[in-house]
Amino acid sequence: MAQGSYLSKKGYEKLQKELEYLINVKRKEIAEAISHARDFGDLRENAEYNAAKEAQAMNEIKIKELKEKLTTATIIDDIDIPDDKVYIGATVFLSDQNSGEEIKYTLVPESEADILEDKISVSSPIGKGLLGHTEGEVVEINVPAGKITYKIIKITRD
Repeated sequence: MAQGSYLSKKGYEKLQKELEYLINVKRKEIAEAISHARDFGDLRENAEYNAAKEAQAMNEIKIKELKEKLTTATIIDDIDIPDDKVYIGATVFLSDQNSGEEIKYTLVPESEADILEDKISVSSPIGKGLLGHTEGEVVEINVPAGKITYKIIKITRD
């Protein structure tokens, strides 16, 4: 059995909607494309048919992957996570000890990371470096560009 991943409730619902789309909409569109391509005759030399069959195979692989991910996922429940330490689901307010810049990150599962929304993966160097620390702590983190030092100012949960 595959090892499950962690998802927020919002991330789980997003994957559920994607799965429903692939099953209920995309499958039908691909079936119609295959049917239409069959009308062109000889299937051995029919590029439209081959492309539609390939799209069908890729769609089925994605459906299988999403079903497995949703079946094995653990939904993060804030009740089980201490709110005085940095863990998955926490929003962390930091002070860069070198530049004085204030930074905010929300630690999320890898599949939900989005740097444009200040959501970083718990498996990223910064995410790993912050895990388990508390407000007021100064944390040194090794990143590809060198070493950064943050002071944890505040930890919140949405």
